Amino acid sequence: MADTQSLQVQAETRGAVPEGAVSLAVGRVSSLLRAASEPVLSARVKLTMAADPAVERPAIAQVNIDLNGRLIRAQAAGETMREAIGHACDRLHIRMERAARNWAAIRGGQPSPGPGHWRHQSIPAPRLPYFPRPSGERAVIRRKSYALARLTPDEAVAGAELLDYDFHLFTEKSTGEDSVVYRITGGYRLALAHPRSGRLGPVAPSITVSKMPAPRLSVSEAAARLEATSQLFLFFVNADTGRGNLIYRRYNGHYGLIEPAR
Repeated sequence: MADTQSLQVQAETRGAVPEGAVSLAVGRVSSLLRAASEPVLSARVKLTMAADPAVERPAIAQVNIDLNGRLIRAQAAGETMREAIGHACDRLHIRMERAARNWAAIRGGQPSPGPGHWRHQSIPAPRLPYFPRPSGERAVIRRKSYALARLTPDEAVAGAELLDYDFHLFTEKSTGEDSVVYRITGGYRLALAHPRSGRLGPVAPSITVSKMPAPRLSVSEAAARLEATSQLFLFFVNADTGRGNLIYRRYNGHYGLIEPAR
């Protein structure tokens, strides 16, 4: 078990990060970790300054911690790096409190409402800036493959909230279907690869369920369809594997692909 008092916060930078920003971020994060209710096994800070001067909020701060086996992520953008660090640390504080107070309740059923509640509307946040890369230069440059956890929709949403994700790919527990939950105004939406009436278990009122099956596409077809829309991601069934995949826009203007491990 790691001693949180002596844990070293790892830091990395990208771009022209101002002098003193790393010390500020590490100091702020270390202060939050000392108040953690559970052991913090690891902590990492990533500070990025966008190279494009046209980006409205060019500073991005991201914090990832392992809170006794539960991964928590918080990130924020700002006009200055100090602003981004402040917002990211505020979000980390809320997520740590939520993890300590609500995780057991979330896994057992409906979490109790209150400050820092896990519902999407509890922590509004502006989107991070996207690099305006010309469409002809975009490509799938990152692939992430992992064994999808079998979760209820509520558990999937709870994980998305702790990790500060706009979407979360998983295997829905009652149906066994590859699925995704994603943020919408006022809550979350659940999409299953092959929705089947009568098989899905109960879901929270704030989670709406799509009745449309995921399109069956190749990765290149999925990228072309995403390119033709203003959406941030596309959930589809990979024509080569038959499994649910998710292609998404990366902040550098390229695409990423998330797929189940084979």
